[in-house]
Amino acid sequence: MATTSPGKTLVVEQTGSPIRRPADQRATLIGLGLNKIRRRKTLPDTPAVRGMIAKVKHLVRVVDEA
Repeated sequence: MATTSPGKTLVVEQTGSPIRRPADQRATLIGLGLNKIRRRKTLPDTPAVRGMIAKVKHLVRVVDEA
């Protein structure tokens, strides 16, 4: 498992709707702080956040890795 450097962040943008998606995918989007299409959120680059992004990769995109 790769370690992340402290202070590194990701900018994540929601690109898809959670309508007609399983409840756990909707909950993951809420956990990421996203709830509407084209909303962006700056999140810490941690394994937990990377896992959440991987779970809903068809609904979000990573805009920037700062």
